[in-house]
Amino acid sequence: MKQAEIKKLSVADLNDKLGETKKSYADLKMAHAVSPLENPIQLRNVRRTVARIATELTKREVQ
Repeated sequence: MKQAEIKKLSVADLNDKLGETKKSYADLKMAHAVSPLENPIQLRNVRRTVARIATELTKREVQ
């Protein structure tokens, strides 16, 4: 998910997306521990998406 897409979402939508993305990351991480993923770069991309969403939420709280 790109930063421009994240900025368009409301705070409630961001919280929902954050939960979904964290769950997706946990699932990918578990699947990778059991048997290697075909594309392990997915882990990095999902982790960075979680960080982008969390950063946007923090930025909005400060404002």
